[in-house]
Parts: sequence; C-alpha cells; structure tokens
Amino acid sequence: MAQKRISMRKIEEILRLKYERKLTHRAIAQACSVSSSTVSEYLTHAKAAGLSWPLPERLGAEELDEMLFPKRVSATKRTIPQPDWTEVHKELRRKSVTLSLLWVEYRQAHPDGYGYSQFCQNYKQWARQLKPMMRQRHRAGEKLFIDYAGQTVPVMDAQTGAVRHAEIFVAVLGASNYTYAEAHEAQTLANWLGAHVRALSFLGGVPEVLVPDNLKAGVKSPDRYEPDLNPSYQEFAGHYGVAVVPARVRKPRDKAKVESGVQVVERWILARLRDQTFFSLGELNRAIHALLEELNNRPMRHLGQSRRELFECLDRPELAPLPAQPYEFAHWKRARVHIDYHVEFDKHFYSVPWRLIGKEVDVRGTEKAVEVFYNRARLASHPRSRIQGRYSTRREHMPPAHQAVSDWSPERFLRWAEEVGPHTRQLIAAVLESRRHPQQAYRSCLGILGLGKRYSNARLEAACRRALPAGIRTYKGIRNILENRLDQVDREQPPATPLPAHANIRGDGYYN
Repeated sequence: MAQKRISMRKIEEILRLKYERKLTHRAIAQACSVSSSTVSEYLTHAKAAGLSWPLPERLGAEELDEMLFPKRVSATKRTIPQPDWTEVHKELRRKSVTLSLLWVEYRQAHPDGYGYSQFCQNYKQWARQLKPMMRQRHRAGEKLFIDYAGQTVPVMDAQTGAVRHAEIFVAVLGASNYTYAEAHEAQTLANWLGAHVRALSFLGGVPEVLVPDNLKAGVKSPDRYEPDLNPSYQEFAGHYGVAVVPARVRKPRDKAKVESGVQVVERWILARLRDQTFFSLGELNRAIHALLEELNNRPMRHLGQSRRELFECLDRPELAPLPAQPYEFAHWKRARVHIDYHVEFDKHFYSVPWRLIGKEVDVRGTEKAVEVFYNRARLASHPRSRIQGRYSTRREHMPPAHQAVSDWSPERFLRWAEEVGPHTRQLIAAVLESRRHPQQAYRSCLGILGLGKRYSNARLEAACRRALPAGIRTYKGIRNILENRLDQVDREQPPATPLPAHANIRGDGYYN
C-alpha cells in the first residue's frame, strides 16, 4: 500500500530545518515526528524537483505534491533482487551512513531493484523486532523541556473574594537543569507563547529544540507519529529558528526531564508559598521569581554544583542568539470567503479580493493588524479593529460594479440635488434619512436626480416641491407626478366651480 503523504506544513518544516537550520536527518525526523527515512525521501524528491527553502511564492499544496511525486507508469511484474538486510543494519550503525546512501549503492548494483520508499519499508519490517532502550543523553544547548505543573495556586480577588486557580508554566534545560517558571490565568495560546518568549529572554538565547507536552495550546492534533503544531506555535518556532519536537503520547521517557523539573518547582517553590494569600498574578509571579533565583543558585547534592553554574559553563555558550525583535503573538484561523468578499476575525469583517469568494484562506491576527493569506501569499492586510459586527473594506477588493457605487456618498447626492433646487435637495435629504443605512437609498437618489435629464431640472424641482408636503419619497412617486404633469398644475389655483360648504365635503387641503 502506498505511503500516506504528510501535510504541506510538515514538508515546509522539513525543508526549513534542512536548508535554514542545517540539522541532520535524524534531528529533523525528531522535530517533525516522522521517520528519518521519510525525511530522506522527501528531501530526495525535493532535490530532484529543484526545490529548496524558501518555497516559491503562490505554490499550492496540489502543485507541490505533483512536483514531489510526478505520476509514473506502473512497472510490470519482475523478480526484484533482495538486499542483505543484515548487512544493511550493520552498515547503518556506522557514522554518517543513512538508508538513503545504502539505497543508492543498492541501486547501483541492482538498477531494477526496489525504489527508495519500498526499500525503506522493507527494512523497517525486517528491523521491527529490534527496539533497544537507551538512557537519554542531553547535549549542552540542545533541548528545552516545557510543560505546565499539575499543581495550581489560588489567587483571590480583593474586591469580590472570588478565587481562581493560576496555572504554573515550567521550562527546564536538558543539560544544566536550569529552570524557569511563571504563573498564568489559564492555559491559553497567548499565555503559552508569551511564556515561551519570556523564558527565552530569561535564558538569554535560543536552544536547538523545544520539547513541549502534547497540550492543546501548542499541538493542534496530538498523534504518536505525526503531531501537527498549532500554526501560531509553528510561526513562533520559525521566528526564533528553533525546532519543536512534541513529546510522544504515552511516552513518559520523552518528558522525564521536565516532569522532574515540575516536581522540583512544586516542592521548592509552590510548597513554600502554600500559606501565603495572593491577590494578583503579578504578586504571585514576583514571589515565584524570587524563589526561582534561590532554586537555580542552590547547589545540587548529586553534582555539587548549582543549576546556574552548570548553565553558565554548559548551556549558555551553546545557545543561539535571540532575534532582534521578540515574537509578536499572532492568532491563525481558517476561514471561507463569504459572498460579500469579507472574512470574519474576532467578530469583525475584513475584505479580501473579490475573486477569492468561496475560497478557504488563512487569517492571521496580531494586536495591530489582520492579514489574509491564500496559497501562502498575503493578499490583504487591514488595521485590527475591535468593533464587533462592523466591516473594514478596501476599494480595490471590490468588483468593478461595486467600486462604481463606492464612489458615491450622501454629500455628493446632496450637492447634485442642490444644483437642481432647494426643494430637490430637501427631498433627497429626506430619502437618505429614511433608510437605516444611507447606501440603501443611493439607487433611489440616482433615479430621482436622473429624471432631471429626461424632464428638465425646472420640472424636477417643481415635482419635488409638490411631493414634499404630500409625503412622497420614492422614485416612482416623483416619476408619476412628472408623467401626469402634476408639477405644472398650480397648487394655489382654486377649483373652477366652488363647492358648497358641507360637513361631509373635504377641502383641497385634506390631500396635501
């Protein structure tokens, strides 16, 4: 059965880590939660397709799939020479030897042999019974383990007395055990990424790999083999040039370091704060940071050195420098463009080019701006608005017909009507005010003012003069007056034959 293709986002991450971070295939495989053979396969296909990093703009998922895996004519049945899997396994234990290299050598000896993916699949089946357990070794500056403590801290509202429980974020460096901790109101994405930014600032540098637990804020789809990162978390990783390797589900060895760090924080910080009452997160965090200094400066009994001493001699020299600007939190979401060529973000509506109607786009919102991407290309950008239910619309995003309408405004209609006469201006103002939104009256105003070209501005002014006291505010009403020449009838002229006075006879003033 054909191997299931990985997502485009994961392919991009493989290419970024290879060509930008220059990591090994094994490190990339750990970062992306795929096998090393999968990394080698995709890099081999990318090289054959002439792809590197960054990918060409506007390259969609379908086009990328076609470039990496062009359709081929299926081969006829034939006898395929079998590799010596024992020798392959033995060679793989040698430094810098990979399955990709062994497959190339195999194909040189057997041109009609297995393709690369089948070669790797067959080897994995042969080696499936081999599952050695080994003690984890943490290289200096390599990994930062991240998680939330299971224990929370109560924070009381000084005015209402209500108590909420603060979550405790913990980050631990693998080599030195240097620890960072802070309190959050909740495990939200903004708090999660904000804590990452502050933790890296606390360390003064960037490790090679982040190892978070599979919590929802960081990992969108937890999976043992291919967990998908939250897009905001992946953007954060790209900003700092760091790889993210989530701990595998139900694999406690993957996060033993941070669980040990969490236990230390709970015992040496949170337990010491158990009898204190806190009335704000700021007050709690100041207390945590004071005890955190003590924790990092206290010598560890089994090593005879403090976490800070180990950090200064092991981890700090190996950390990459921080970027010039810290990461600005951005929330990503998928949205379908509505028929009115707007997308919704935080209950406000932003325009996109009208040709994207019905398409799914990626919306990125920061504190100051909202951007819309389609096929990785940014096609719209707006200042962030906090007004719910309103629209932010750019003229260039409208269809040509809508652009023509957008050139009109109430002021422009009133200026045009004033050129005809004061009664016409008064009637147009009444028409505009009769609608909840002035734009809904534009078509009626255009029709009424257009009657001046057909019947003359003088007759239109007279028709409006007659329509105003009668309460007529529509295009059809003005047109009927002009068609029946009622505008030319003198409203002050008495009837030809006076009617006798009677209680049941209405005068001419009744109809005005």
